Amino acid sequence: MADPFDTAGIRARVLHAWAASPERFREDANAEEDLALGGYRDRLLVELAQNAADAAVAAGVPGHLRLQLADGCLRAANTGAPLDAAGAAALASLRASAKRDGQTVGRFGVGFAAVLAVTDSPEIASADGGVRFSAAETRRDVAALPSLTAEAARRGGAVPVLRLPRPVDDPPPDGFASEVRLPLRPEAVQVVQAALAALDAAILLALPGLSRIEVGERVIERSGADPEVVISDDGALTSWHVVRAGGLLPPELLADRPVEEREHPGYALLWAVPDSGLTGPQVLHAPTPSDEPLSLPARLVGPFPLGPDRRHVAPGPLTDWLVQRAADAYVDLVREAGPGAEVLRLVPQPGLAAAALDAALCTAVLSRLRALPWLPGELAPPAACALEPALEAAVPLLSDVIPGLLPVPWSGRAAQRPLHALGVRRLGAADVVDAVSGIVRPPAWWHDLYAALADDPDREALASLPVPLADGRLVTGPRGVLLPAPGLAVAALAALDVRLGHPDAVHPLLERLGGLPASPLVVLSDERVRAQVEQAYEDGGAVPLVEAVLALVSAAEIGPGRLPWLADLPLLAEDGQTYPAGELLLPGGALAAVMADDSPFAVVATALVQRWAAPVLEAVGVLATFAALRAPDVDTAEHDLDDEQAYLDEVLIEQGTVLEELAAVRDLEFVDPARWAAALDLLAAGPLRSVLVTDALVNPGGRQVPSYTRWWLARHPVLDGRRPRDLRAAGAGELAGLYEPAPGSDDTLLRLLGCRTGLDDVLSDIDGALDLLDRLGDPRHRCPATTLRVAYRRLAEVLDDVEPPDRVRVAPDRVVSAAEAVVLDVPYALPLLGSMHPVPGGGAVADLLDLPLASELAVGEVGGGVVGQQSWADVDGVDLAAARLGGEPPAAEVRTHHTLTVSGVAVRWWPEGSIDHVDAASGPAALGRALAWRMGRWDLRAAAVEALAAPAEARPGLAAEDAGN
Repeated sequence: MADPFDTAGIRARVLHAWAASPERFREDANAEEDLALGGYRDRLLVELAQNAADAAVAAGVPGHLRLQLADGCLRAANTGAPLDAAGAAALASLRASAKRDGQTVGRFGVGFAAVLAVTDSPEIASADGGVRFSAAETRRDVAALPSLTAEAARRGGAVPVLRLPRPVDDPPPDGFASEVRLPLRPEAVQVVQAALAALDAAILLALPGLSRIEVGERVIERSGADPEVVISDDGALTSWHVVRAGGLLPPELLADRPVEEREHPGYALLWAVPDSGLTGPQVLHAPTPSDEPLSLPARLVGPFPLGPDRRHVAPGPLTDWLVQRAADAYVDLVREAGPGAEVLRLVPQPGLAAAALDAALCTAVLSRLRALPWLPGELAPPAACALEPALEAAVPLLSDVIPGLLPVPWSGRAAQRPLHALGVRRLGAADVVDAVSGIVRPPAWWHDLYAALADDPDREALASLPVPLADGRLVTGPRGVLLPAPGLAVAALAALDVRLGHPDAVHPLLERLGGLPASPLVVLSDERVRAQVEQAYEDGGAVPLVEAVLALVSAAEIGPGRLPWLADLPLLAEDGQTYPAGELLLPGGALAAVMADDSPFAVVATALVQRWAAPVLEAVGVLATFAALRAPDVDTAEHDLDDEQAYLDEVLIEQGTVLEELAAVRDLEFVDPARWAAALDLLAAGPLRSVLVTDALVNPGGRQVPSYTRWWLARHPVLDGRRPRDLRAAGAGELAGLYEPAPGSDDTLLRLLGCRTGLDDVLSDIDGALDLLDRLGDPRHRCPATTLRVAYRRLAEVLDDVEPPDRVRVAPDRVVSAAEAVVLDVPYALPLLGSMHPVPGGGAVADLLDLPLASELAVGEVGGGVVGQQSWADVDGVDLAAARLGGEPPAAEVRTHHTLTVSGVAVRWWPEGSIDHVDAASGPAALGRALAWRMGRWDLRAAAVEALAAPAEARPGLAAEDAGN
């Protein structure tokens, strides 16, 4: 077999060296093991691609690599320069590379050791010859050397595979200069399959000499030129933005580097980022992938010096110098990446450095990016600012308002961290409000600004937003600004001194910040409008103001009394003079028909009625019927009501009531006395009737206090010339004879007017009680018996320290002088009163009427023969009687007399100390009354009498009935 590369000579020299020095054999074995298991593990495909790229560069042709796995053998065919003698010698040397021209990516040619991870018998076929290696054949050769027996045994048969090359006469495939053939160990087949499937198409960026890789049916190609390189992976295109930097390394940085490196003084750096951006962790390619992690989202290829493990960058001045050059190139990458905010994804994030090299790169890049003017508008980060993400929509509106404001989407949420890293100022709602304060912009611009700020949660800051008004002013803050609703005639309201927002600027944000939706009613309710109306009469009644207010009232469709202060609006009267609306009557109205001729009211001008219609004029206070007043928290007479102070004195002072609201009908005092019937019809209708119904709070004494209107009507002659309080309603039967019935069939209205509804109503106020006391003593009246039984007692509960009457009613139809009356406080004294007329009651009634008590007058000595005496407990039938009275028989004595007398006057029964005297002839009637009085149950005396009178045989049944009750 031909041996063009003198592999036999190489083997002979190596075996001779091993035989002469077993230490050399051990050194070669260890070195190869370090390379295969250390720095070049997992680098098989990368090393094959790198060698293919080097071959293409050496030949000056486009590099093409084909990777095929079939029948357990991986084949890597490449174009370019074929293997030569120097290359064959380098493959077998482990430490000496044939790549000395400075044009290749590899340095030492030792990367081929990566094949040992998957094969024991690699070979390279080339156009000018080939070499192969075999672990089995090397073990055979070593076994033939006695000096290596012990060392080979110690290593368990492990030998350096790549030291003894052998010739190959099988040429590479057509179209290729070389082919690496790797018969795989069985366990390596799946590993290689996975590596082929995972081969990164971006490997072509790091290998400029290689333009095409075929992996089975998969084709990876590079096209285009810097700075835009396109890589096709089975037709899927990825565009990479590439920035390269290169030159000569300073000699002083190479002084302490190995000789092989000093022979390569040039350096080439590459940064690349795809158009879709890189995701996931990156590593440094130096130039093949290392284990040096990077957080920067771009691929870095550079000749950083690696440590002995070929995995990590060796620290030192050369590394530091290359970091600075890489940072310069990275800044160029950022500046060339395009004007959009997506470039921010390339900004390093402080605190996220993956390792020392990465930290140094990020620091160097950030220091440059923070200082250079590369942001939109050629701004350096310190001169730029961006809005908070929630305000991003406002950026186009504020670009000419806030200096240095970055465009959309530089204010987006994704831009927050990069801009923070760069030191770009973030502006919030408060900053925006400060920036726009006082600027002049069209109302529609402000509307757009509010829309852009609507999603910001900082309501406190936005509360000071300027708001353009319809009159051209710009006010600070939406609170209290009236926001005109669609259809509101803004132009017609120019005469009103209100903070009415410009219609073109209105946005829902203003309402959320305290603005008020300006319906016609809301505008009318504004304090400024009220102040203008209340001052308008004094100012001469400006017509534009009146027209604006009437237009609002018409649009609001409010009813009379809704806004009482509108009654101050000056309107033209029929007599040509101007009056407050509340002093004008609607021509032909119901109120005009009942007012007295000398009332202070004028009639509104007919022209106004024709222009605005009666409902609008009534809403501002022109009177078609009585006006109603409702005023809260009343404690002073300030509402210009007739006798208002007298009412308040009675309600607030005499009766101790707190009025939460004063409800009243105005102008009752101006009704023509002859027209009260028609006036009452008005009061009985609709809203006015509700004012009559309204009562004040129940006062602390528990009595209901009437409203002002009921109080006033009750005290004035409005019912056929008589006061309602002097008449009784139809249902007040207990007052029959004392009060005349009121005229009319509307009993409810009569009650509302103050007609007496019963004894409780009469006694609800002091005046009523005094009037009743007089009527009881007036012989022209009668009194129902049931009323008379309680009337004086009820009056005594209400009245105190009053002048006693001269005459006292003693029967429904009988009145006597006070000198002939006595208060019957004890029933047993009645037979002793003689010609005195009893009045039911007790001490309070005696004080009220200034009459003696019967118990004081009826005294005397008990007489009449005694029949017998026994305790109440021994009286026949007393148990049932006491039970009916609700207790037990009392601990007292019963003394029975033939004929019971007191001071010679016959009586039925008489209590004296602990003895109850009874007349024998009076029987159970006397006993029952005596027992009821003794037990304090005089009201149940009939039940006691009945029980004591029952036959003995009937008592058990009665007792049972009692128990059932």
